Amino acid sequence: MRREYSWRWGFYIVGLIIMGLGIAMVIKGEDIGVNAWDVLHIALYKTIGLSIGSWVIITGLVILVFTSLMYRSFPKIGTWLNMLLIGAFIDFFYWLLPDAESFAFQLIYFVVGIFVLSFGTGMYISPNLGSGPRDGLMMWIVEKLGGSIKVARISIELVVAVIGWMLGGPLGVGTIIIAIVSGYIVQFSLPYCQKLLTKCIGEEEIKEEKPLIHQ
Repeated sequence: MRREYSWRWGFYIVGLIIMGLGIAMVIKGEDIGVNAWDVLHIALYKTIGLSIGSWVIITGLVILVFTSLMYRSFPKIGTWLNMLLIGAFIDFFYWLLPDAESFAFQLIYFVVGIFVLSFGTGMYISPNLGSGPRDGLMMWIVEKLGGSIKVARISIELVVAVIGWMLGGPLGVGTIIIAIVSGYIVQFSLPYCQKLLTKCIGEEEIKEEKPLIHQ
């Protein structure tokens, strides 16, 4: 049992680290476009201050409190860790990575970043220890208003991206590319990471969780 939990939490934390690195890389190439939520986070950072990672945590906390009240339940510990750690990892890698001084360099950051963050997403979801607070909001909307997860996710991200853009965030064609491409990569990385985790802990099967995607 201890071996199982060690591997599960190891995959979860490493997945968040990888995802944080990928998000930071995409943000470094922000002229091309960033994730819809990061359009808002960057706008708040440029308008008010603090750091991008701090706004990831703050917005995540607001959403988590809201969904907790709506569901009248306490979120999994993994959801809290997701909210706190992903913001910290984004700030760390954003500080560590050199700035992109040319469009070519930004393009490299953007393309590689999409693959890195999408793989990290699949890895952190694979042990099924709790999704991010934004995923909880999406599921609440689906339960209350009906419709599919895909429609709910696109609707939320569209509203968030527009608000972020109105506040001065970097909305670009890359925002659309991320929304389309990342899902396909996660569809590959999630079962791969689940099989790898199964092999590491010696179980026959890991219960599959649908990829909801994001920080």
